[in-house]
Amino acid sequence: MNMFSTSRRQFLGRASGGFGAIALAGMCDELGATPANPLAARKGHHAAKADRVIFLYSTGGASHVDTFNHRPQLTTDHGKSITASRWLNKGGEFKRFLIKPRWAFQQYGQSGTWVSNLFPHLGSVIDDVCVLNAMHCESDGHDKATLAAHTGSAQFARPSAGSWVSYGLGTVNQNLPSFMVLAPAAPYAGAQTWGSDFLPACHQGTHVVPGKQPLPYVQPLVADGEMQQMELALLGRLNQSHLEQRAADHALDARIRSFETAFGMQREAPEAFDLAGETEETLKLYGLDRGATSGFGWQCLVARRLAERGVRFLELIDVGSSANWDSHGNMADHERLARAIDKPIAGLLTDLKQRGMLESTLVVWTTEFGRTPFNQKADHAGREHHSPCFSSWMAGGGVKGGIVYGESDEYGIQTAEDAVHTHDLHATMLHLLGIDHERLTYRHAGRDFRLTDVHGRVVHETIA
Repeated sequence: MNMFSTSRRQFLGRASGGFGAIALAGMCDELGATPANPLAARKGHHAAKADRVIFLYSTGGASHVDTFNHRPQLTTDHGKSITASRWLNKGGEFKRFLIKPRWAFQQYGQSGTWVSNLFPHLGSVIDDVCVLNAMHCESDGHDKATLAAHTGSAQFARPSAGSWVSYGLGTVNQNLPSFMVLAPAAPYAGAQTWGSDFLPACHQGTHVVPGKQPLPYVQPLVADGEMQQMELALLGRLNQSHLEQRAADHALDARIRSFETAFGMQREAPEAFDLAGETEETLKLYGLDRGATSGFGWQCLVARRLAERGVRFLELIDVGSSANWDSHGNMADHERLARAIDKPIAGLLTDLKQRGMLESTLVVWTTEFGRTPFNQKADHAGREHHSPCFSSWMAGGGVKGGIVYGESDEYGIQTAEDAVHTHDLHATMLHLLGIDHERLTYRHAGRDFRLTDVHGRVVHETIA
């Protein structure tokens, strides 16, 4: 048969067996992945409650005592001096002064969950949210804590949670990446937060920068679709010949697969990012003006559209020149930052619920750590890094809504009851997707690695 008369579908159908078998050589995949395609959709270890994840990340360390952890005693004892040595991990006696939150808290919803006035829109949907008020991690440095929040490791580059999910479950839409990141810039720790590291490169996150052309290189260079298919068929034959001579080169196969995904994205991505068909009601729900191509509202709405189209893991990073919660000097910054994400997040949860998607979509919001409930001066306007206790939350995807799990001490300094480590959050995310975090492994450098390393417990108390 003339190679130019072979359709792309026919060609890839014949070629995929050889490509995929090479790509999966040596992989320790207990999920029964088909050797033909490492991105093929497959079932987990047990029945899943969620099909996908939307991971919302506020970079810089949002203050838990100013957002979701209501500590009235902190207000009562404002200005009181305490000895903070044990929380600062330093020797000697360190005198600090308790600093009350700048914003009042009130109870929202039928659940009566306390939420700061920074998040009135999120408060309106709080009955769908499970707040985790006893989160903790080891690192109080931005880079390490950000890396841990994404990869489970604060010390070394490891595959991102999104990459692990892609590796474990594949994707239901071969024309879009299984793992996508919507962010104007990278957070602390850079692009390794969505990197696949030692996992096959096809599981790396695809970074999309909001703007008029979020995917500027997806447009075909050849206007004639038939001509482009002929060129790709020729390229595929050459790639296959090259690969057959280098059977152990897994990176080469992953690169070939990225070309195939790029071809599919030319057809599906432009439509997914085109908001022209969205109603005024929907745009208003996200706080978006018609024609807007940036902002957290845009990220949230595009995430919903991509989730509808089968993308398995979506991360939305709240970062940029004006978006960083690292409020050392002035906690007043939190008001502007919260305003930018409050309505879009509430809109996302509402939209997902109205479309019947929330029950199968796990939405997670977190930050790398919290901020100190105390400072060196009683009248200090800011707060420092604080890893012993902070807040996160989950919604949808099999999570119990309208509950608060975990409690800190009376000031929000350290966890007091039902603490949840970052490893536990990752284990719970995987569990809701049908994955046993102890069995999702990959052999690298002589040992089996996993997202939770040798730690993590599933927080069953938060699961419906």
